[in-house]
This record gives sequence, structure tokens and C-alpha cells, in this order.
Amino acid sequence: MGLSVGIVGLPNVGKSTIFNALTAAGAQSANYPFCTIEPNVGIVPVVDQRLDKLAKIADSRQTIYTDLKVVDIAGLVRGASKGEGLGNQFLANIRETDAILHVVRCFEDPNVVHVEHSVDPTRDIEIIETELLLADLDTLNKRNERISKMARVGQKDAVLMAEALQKAIAAVDQGTPLRAVEFTADEKGALRELNLITVKPVLFVANVGEGDLGADTPNVKVVRAIAKEKHGEVVVICGELEAQISTLPPDERREFLSEMGLSEPGLDVLIRAAYRLLGLETFFTVGPKEARAWTIRVGAKAPEAAGAIHSDFERGFIRAETIAYEDYVSLGGEQPARAAGKLRSEGKEYEVQDGDVILFRFNV
Repeated sequence: MGLSVGIVGLPNVGKSTIFNALTAAGAQSANYPFCTIEPNVGIVPVVDQRLDKLAKIADSRQTIYTDLKVVDIAGLVRGASKGEGLGNQFLANIRETDAILHVVRCFEDPNVVHVEHSVDPTRDIEIIETELLLADLDTLNKRNERISKMARVGQKDAVLMAEALQKAIAAVDQGTPLRAVEFTADEKGALRELNLITVKPVLFVANVGEGDLGADTPNVKVVRAIAKEKHGEVVVICGELEAQISTLPPDERREFLSEMGLSEPGLDVLIRAAYRLLGLETFFTVGPKEARAWTIRVGAKAPEAAGAIHSDFERGFIRAETIAYEDYVSLGGEQPARAAGKLRSEGKEYEVQDGDVILFRFNV
């Protein structure tokens, strides 16, 4: 269960620079609109320092991180939903993602053209949100035309869908992103197949200049206020700096971060924020062959976590032999943790905790 995110924003706000830093896939980046013509898709391992420590303690031959899929589309402009710029064809590429990374330009640079001729986070966010809302409205209206006839003759499923559609259309007409609307479980189920964009959780990425890192600038404050209003989260990073960091070997990277007064790359903070936004967490399996990270939803019970590894594990689940990450590390591995009574045998009702080190017992 890897994480999939779609990057949106105006042209020249740093989307492709951040994509490059995330994926090291070399997406083209240039100082003019529509540089990204085809959507870029990158798969990147989500480096977790906890897993590195576990692998070292267990002397694992291989370390396998969970994956992050990133989709970077062409910069959107006013009227994109109606075909302006490169049109709304690119919006289809982010409909299948789990979350939206909305990159907002918060840096001043006369050498980097702004498509709207000035840096204004409020206006820029509004442009993108409007285009995403209009794209959803088009999808909703098209489905409503088809389903309303069926609802009028009393088809139960059609009636439920029609009610959900009307509720969604009314919200979008008011400029409300669907993530901020309280839908019932049935309504969510009825709308799920439409892959609506504004129902996805959004992480606003305030892209600042290097000199503004660590400072709550007026532009960053604006992004925070808008994110709160629109039920999103905020991460502040310097895309250009992250791009530099991503090209360095691990040893040089640590030294560079130390010189910059940073404890970790901003992209690590971004990825953790995306996990929180989606209600995801990580558990680990550790042994001499491999140390591996697995992604599950927060609140998942032990059999569901076992199913993330293989469906047979979930079907034949017996128990989960579990050690908390802190105990595994502080005591020096599985055997010392077992001897200290820190290995727990958990059953089907156990809710897996972030960082748990688990060995599943199951019947084939």
C-alpha cells in the first residue's frame, strides 16, 4: 500500500523542481510556462531512518523502504478546466492519486517569471482551487444528467447517488472543496467511483527562498491561514535547496544539512505530513534476510497489517509477535527484547502502532 500524490500549482512555482528532488527522476525544469508537457511519474523509496537502525541491529542483508508515487502535471492557469493553457487533460492524471500536493510560490525572484506577474499566494491558490472545483463540477453534472432519470423512476441506488450528487454540486457551486463537506458513509461510497479531485486531502507546500527558511514570512502566514480554511495542511520547504540536497551522496548530505542548520531534508518532513494527512502509518518486519517497511492505515488491526504483506497472512492469521520500535532499538534486537519481556503476543483485535516490529504467525 504505497502512497500516491499528485503535484499541482501554477507554472513556475517550483513543482518540477520539487518533483526532481523527490524522485531524482530528472524532470525538465525551466523558466517559462508549460515546460512540463507530459505528466512526469516517479517512484521513490520513502527513506525511514528507523528502518536503517533496525537493519543495522539485525544485520539485515537488505533494506526495503515503502514507495511514494509522485505525479507532476503541467502548470495550471486560469481557464484550464475550459481548455486554456494545456487544458484539463492533465487533471485526469491526478484523479487516481491519494492526495494533492499544492505547491505555492512564496519566494521573490525577478529572474523567474510569474505567470500572473507577481507573487500573491491568495490569488494563486484561488486560481488552482477554482480550476479543480470546475473540473469536479463538470464531472458531477455529467453524472447527474445520467443518474437523475434513473432516480425519478425510484431505483434505490440511483436515488442515493442523485442525493449525493446534489449535495456535492451545491457545495462546489459555493466554492467549497469537497474535502470540507460532511458526507455520510453511503454518500462517500456513491461518489467514490467519480475520483473527484477536491475530495482528496491537500497538503499546501509553501516554496520559499533559501534565506526565508525557518521564518514565518507574510506569504507563509497567508498559506497557513488558507490551508486551515480549506481543511489542508502546510509544509514549508525551499525547493531549490532540496534539489541540491537530493543530488549529494549520503555522507555529504549529512554534512551539508548540518552546515545549513537543518536536522533533516524538508522532503522528509513533507512525506511524513502526507502520511498524517492520509491517516497512514508504518510497521516493520526485520530479520537477517531483510528489514522492510510496510504502510497501513492508522487503526488497522493485526490481520489487516498481515494482509499488507500477503493475503494468505491475513486469511491464516494466528497472532502477531510484536516489539515496540523503541524497545527493539534500546534493548538491541529481538532476543534481548524477548528476554526483557518486551515481546508481546497480540491477537486479532490488536491495533498496530506506528513503528511496531512484527513477526506474524499464520496457518497456510
